[in-house]
Amino acid sequence: MLHQRRKTSTPLVSVAMPCWNAESTLPACLDSLLAQTWTDFEIVAVDDGSKDNTSNVLREYARRDARVRPFRIRHGGVAVAANTALEKSRGRFVARMDADDLALPERLASQVSWLATRPKLGLVGSRVRFGGDRDAARGYALYVDWTNRLVTSEAISLNRFVESPFAFPSVMFRRELFLEHGGFRDGDFPEDYEFLLRLMDRGVLMEKVDAELLVWNDPPSRLTRTDPRYDPAAFYRVKAKYLARWLAQHNPDHPRVGVLGAGRPTRKRAEMLSEYGIEITEYYDLDPRKVGQVIQGRPVRHRDEVPPPGRRFLLSYVASRGAREDIGAFLRSRRYNLGRDWLAVA
Repeated sequence: MLHQRRKTSTPLVSVAMPCWNAESTLPACLDSLLAQTWTDFEIVAVDDGSKDNTSNVLREYARRDARVRPFRIRHGGVAVAANTALEKSRGRFVARMDADDLALPERLASQVSWLATRPKLGLVGSRVRFGGDRDAARGYALYVDWTNRLVTSEAISLNRFVESPFAFPSVMFRRELFLEHGGFRDGDFPEDYEFLLRLMDRGVLMEKVDAELLVWNDPPSRLTRTDPRYDPAAFYRVKAKYLARWLAQHNPDHPRVGVLGAGRPTRKRAEMLSEYGIEITEYYDLDPRKVGQVIQGRPVRHRDEVPPPGRRFLLSYVASRGAREDIGAFLRSRRYNLGRDWLAVA
């Protein structure tokens, strides 16, 4: 474990936390941070023009503990508030945090140690504890379970186009990444997922501490539930850009790909790649109503007709529950290697 430094005016860690109408959850969040075993940090909390008591809560905590540094800006959205927090941060490492989540006591210490002892690593996350109702939000809980299985840099990289491989409030990264690659981009897409894809596209290595370090809560007001930038179409729009860039570097038959799945949602999502010059040559499916058809000039073939590995790079866009595992098992039986011959992208 890395030892704490002697206190200076410049902390080693800055916790960058945008806040918006968070008065009900903010005290517990701040208490969890102030109870960290690692103490050499600051909390850069940016109130994004809240209409509730958020600013007063932040001022009261700042009065009690100088490590809390509150700022207030005109409401501009989470990307603007997060970038303001990054700009105001002074630490060498930046930990992201949301005002409705809880940091477990060893979170900062574990991630500081991880980055300090792995100089080639740019960003580290962790496994997270789901803080919602698993029965009422089963899909979200299963997503958390999936992210918790992605711990190594290889697993994170190969699964980046399925969905965001991190619970983003769990990440800590070197502040130099922000200075070199920019912060969060504001647009009609999830700013945190775009940030991760952009860094990975530029070769930044990412891992996770194999331990639960954050309670990822799931309130009804969470942006991923309420903001159109987090709907499925927005995720597919942003991933299409970076997936096309990945294919240009890794697909030996670039720009041609085959697509597993021929349903309307699959075709609509895969078609986003065409904007970036990717050529979809054929679809593969199991549905006898689709097999044998020609859709938009592309034949639909039975899945058993996939060519031998190396003949066509395949993308699996089938998103139904259990389909990714089934398709993975099928392709492995045909000696396809993930990342070399195919990718799951849904």
